[in-house]
Amino acid sequence: MNENKEFEEVLDATLNETDTCECSGHECGHCECEGEQHDGHEHMSKKKEIEKLKEEIETLKKEVEISKNAYFKAYADTENTKRRLQQDFDSSNKYKLHGFMKEILPIIDNLERALVVNSENEECINYAKGFQMIYTQLFDLLIKEGVSEIEAMGKPFDPNFHQALMAEPIDGVESGKVVEVLQKGYMYKDRIVRPTLVKVSE
Repeated sequence: MNENKEFEEVLDATLNETDTCECSGHECGHCECEGEQHDGHEHMSKKKEIEKLKEEIETLKKEVEISKNAYFKAYADTENTKRRLQQDFDSSNKYKLHGFMKEILPIIDNLERALVVNSENEECINYAKGFQMIYTQLFDLLIKEGVSEIEAMGKPFDPNFHQALMAEPIDGVESGKVVEVLQKGYMYKDRIVRPTLVKVSE
């Protein structure tokens, strides 16, 4: 009698657990609502995770864009600096003898003055021949390095290449013409080493 009563109480308790399950967190083998609730929580969790990953991706994209801009700016600055240094080097190398040419021109002037001296003295004539050889060799060397004489005689006066020291009216010559070269002028490549000193007609 007591055994039957105890069995009935256990059965009732089991039925009550099955029928009254409210998904309170305990394990229930016959309830499907707990599984649905678990799936819902899992779905929400994945959605939040996806949103978080999207935000991280956007942040990374912005950081990558900033890094790219910084890289391209640094690259452009480096290229500009390299180009400027190369131009400075080329210019310096191109005109490296400019100062030397300017210093040697007075020597050329003195050799030319020595060569125009007329003398019947054989010793002076021999000296003149030696001066002529030195002058020719030196001037040929200057020409190879890019030195050239500025043309002036009979040309219109050009203040870019000529420096007028004298001016006078001359019959039959139009105004502004170079009528006499007082000192030769020279170019070194495309730069003026020394302008030509001239007399100009008025």
